[in-house]
Amino acid sequence: MPPVYDVIVIGSGPAGLTAAIYATRAALRTLVIAGATAGGQLMITTDVENYPGFPSGVQGPELMELWRKQAERFKADFVDDNVSKVDFAKRPLAVWTSDGAHEARSIIIATGANAKYLGLPNEERLKGRGVSACATCDGFFFKSLDVVVVGGGDTAMEEALYLSKLCRTVSVVHRRDRFRASKIMQDRLLKTPNVKVIWESEVVEVLGDAKVEGVRIKNVKNGKTSDLRVQGLFLAIGHTPATEVFQGHLKLERGYIALQPHDGLSTATSVDGVFAAGDVHDFRYRQAVTAAGFGSMAALDAERWLQSHA
Repeated sequence: MPPVYDVIVIGSGPAGLTAAIYATRAALRTLVIAGATAGGQLMITTDVENYPGFPSGVQGPELMELWRKQAERFKADFVDDNVSKVDFAKRPLAVWTSDGAHEARSIIIATGANAKYLGLPNEERLKGRGVSACATCDGFFFKSLDVVVVGGGDTAMEEALYLSKLCRTVSVVHRRDRFRASKIMQDRLLKTPNVKVIWESEVVEVLGDAKVEGVRIKNVKNGKTSDLRVQGLFLAIGHTPATEVFQGHLKLERGYIALQPHDGLSTATSVDGVFAAGDVHDFRYRQAVTAAGFGSMAALDAERWLQSHA
């Protein structure tokens, strides 16, 4: 008979691995279902300079490898596969991968969220080489350079304003003739001297071989294209939380897992004994360090829940 774990952690980014470290150190038998592509979004990030403890920075994949080794040191079990289905309606809780069912008394979901991209040929190839979906993460590398931000909501305004403090120029490309963002955010953006808006346009190609050297922009009304020389392309068109497998099993809000506060901040979900950590519920901060914080919280919440349901 396969073991019934105390905790199954679904996901192996900063939230999932931190949860695994805390859970195993609390002597909880822990299984990490890491995913077929393990490590989260940091696996496609080159230089990480804003994670504490690395004064010279660290490569994203290197950081995630160290994180996993730490979880393995405390005897967490790993399955490098995706979850295909779940059953949270009975006890023990069950999740399935390609090798069958895995059971646990509690679950921590840390499957994260994926940034939306434009789907351009060079976009994927130049990720981490000028193409980014996080100004807070990567903006520092574009100090005194020229960049483009794609989007028209509050996130795009926030990204562009953040970059305006670092970059020489910021061009905001938007498909429509008006923004979707709140009025106050629009006003701030439009009053920023080194920000310009390219209305009714879309980025149709990323230019450059080894790194971003420019973008090709098409006017959606007349179809005319023009090339803009920039060193960075920032996508701010939203994120897709990795929650598809949990639909119908947990309460979701805008696709993200909804947390249920208990006496203040909590990582509890709508199902007793199931917790969530990181970008799978956090649509605001989306940082490695905040995801790690949520991972520790989820493990502590799971430990307390298990103690109360012994």
